[in-house]
Amino acid sequence: MWVILGAIAIVVTFINLYMYSAGKDYKLAMALGLSFTALALCAEYSLVSEWVEGENWPALWEVPNFARALWFLTIASILLNIAPILLERKSKK
Repeated sequence: MWVILGAIAIVVTFINLYMYSAGKDYKLAMALGLSFTALALCAEYSLVSEWVEGENWPALWEVPNFARALWFLTIASILLNIAPILLERKSKK
């Protein structure tokens, strides 16, 4: 599930950037991009929680690798989704 939500977050983020470059209202796409990023993180947390409950220790050994990737992708999502706002503010100055 987290893969699907993450893929949707990536697609919506690029829609956000496209809408900004086309001069259209991008704020809904920005909110959706950030929301799907949050949902993907919650889904990943639920998956790890299931591994703990099921005592699937070999699967848990991969969590540190997932954590680094999730941190990177979350930061990238935040920066890409708020980039239009930052660019808009910069151009108004």
